[in-house]
Amino acid sequence: MKTFGTGQRVFGVALAALIAASGTVACSSSEETSGDAAGSYAIWDPYPQFDGGSDWVKLLTKCGTDAGVTVTRTGYDTTDLTNKALLAAQQGNSPDVLIVDNPVVSTLAEAGVLTTTEENKLDTSAMSANLLGAGQSGGKTYGVPIGANTLALYYNRAVLTAAGVDPASVTDWATLNAALAKVAAAGKKGITFSAIGTEEGSFQFLPWFWGSGARLTTLDSPEAVAAVSLWTDWLKKGHAPNSVINNTQTTSWQEFASGEYAFAENGTWQLGNAKKLGFEYGIIAIPATAGGPAPAPTGGEFVTIPAQKQADRYATSQKLVACLTSDDNLLATDTTLSYIAPTPEAQAKQVAANPELKVWVEAVGAAKGRTGDDLGTKYPKISEQLWKAVQAALSGSKTPQAAMTEAQSAAAAATK
Repeated sequence: MKTFGTGQRVFGVALAALIAASGTVACSSSEETSGDAAGSYAIWDPYPQFDGGSDWVKLLTKCGTDAGVTVTRTGYDTTDLTNKALLAAQQGNSPDVLIVDNPVVSTLAEAGVLTTTEENKLDTSAMSANLLGAGQSGGKTYGVPIGANTLALYYNRAVLTAAGVDPASVTDWATLNAALAKVAAAGKKGITFSAIGTEEGSFQFLPWFWGSGARLTTLDSPEAVAAVSLWTDWLKKGHAPNSVINNTQTTSWQEFASGEYAFAENGTWQLGNAKKLGFEYGIIAIPATAGGPAPAPTGGEFVTIPAQKQADRYATSQKLVACLTSDDNLLATDTTLSYIAPTPEAQAKQVAANPELKVWVEAVGAAKGRTGDDLGTKYPKISEQLWKAVQAALSGSKTPQAAMTEAQSAAAAATK
């Protein structure tokens, strides 16, 4: 295992980049607990919004009962959880089960905090390979995904109808650009998204970046420059508002909720708000340049087993994780969290219960982890240069080519 000092330095860089993409922000929901007692097993999660009476905590309790132990659960906000996990590992007091945001897995793995699925005997065979990739580093797997969210395009049916656009016709960049031109000609607004200079901006740009065929290891490729040019052209033509430069995913959603925009790029977590819009909406996958769904980045958490002084605890921890990630339990959990399940069987059950989720299952099927391609802790350093380049291009301070050339140089220096 690597030294914790190295891991903490990595963590300091990674955390700054990941804060904007974290799922929930709230205070810790219960007294911090660790599973010191033989019959007590500690689980830490990033869902402080769920109290002891929630279905989530009831599931944790049931999984403990089924394994013959008592579960002591602590819920933290995402940022605090990662800090606590690193500190606990240094002190030799890690929880038995740790549920963390997927980009953090590689940071904790490099710091020596987590055991591999080979070591702890977790079965990952039912998990979708593209989702599992977010928890892999150095050829090893460090946990099991509990669910995923990702991005797609919401659309306002009335705006598209007024412009003579069939949403089903939007299948690639050319047809999307044609639709935006028709919307503009009809006197309506085109598309809104978040391009803010944080990880949130990179998260929203990645479907277009990956959908162009670009790779994060070569930010200045022709494909990468084409993706930046797509966004900058939208601003120049008035198809997207200048506000996207500062938009978060929340503020871009508010723009869409005004009823003035044809499209908005946003995630599964807006489904509840979508039902309150007051106008008819629909959802399509973000198209790749040549057609088909673009690979969008995955959000969501991994269930991991931290390293313990007492290796005999792993067998029970494995039972707890297996319980939490079984198809039957995933269905209820991912519905509660507005996640798409990580297994095809559970996904089929979700669509059967709610056909509206079909497009999201397709989007998740094409998605990929930000730390995938074995980037691990290099990802936050590359992402920082990516969002800076997008900001420079959108603001007009650099051409797309110049912005991405500079980004590639800086990213290569930062990831040596």
